[in-house]
Amino acid sequence: MSTTNEYIEYVCEQINGVGNIRYKKMFGEYMVYVNEKPVIIVCDNTTFVKKLDCIEKEMENADIGYPYKGAKEHYILDIDNSDFCKFIVTQIEKVTPIPKPKKNKEK
Repeated sequence: MSTTNEYIEYVCEQINGVGNIRYKKMFGEYMVYVNEKPVIIVCDNTTFVKKLDCIEKEMENADIGYPYKGAKEHYILDIDNSDFCKFIVTQIEKVTPIPKPKKNKEK
């Protein structure tokens, strides 16, 4: 099962107000960016965030899982709790760098 359009829109609505939000379809699933920084992975209508020190205490009781085969363990974010999600996303955004642009390979 892949993530529905309705679910990815809901995820973005739940964190509205934390910055410039956009999402990008990647490998059939989604990456949510805040201020051009990748902060949330959405796979199979489940919202995942990296296990980072800055959110360890707040997420200590969260479920954990793997967004895709071969991925590291992630926290599963309770997206229905908008205020909590905004807090977590804000903490992640502070420590996440903007990805470097990929260089085009010359042939």
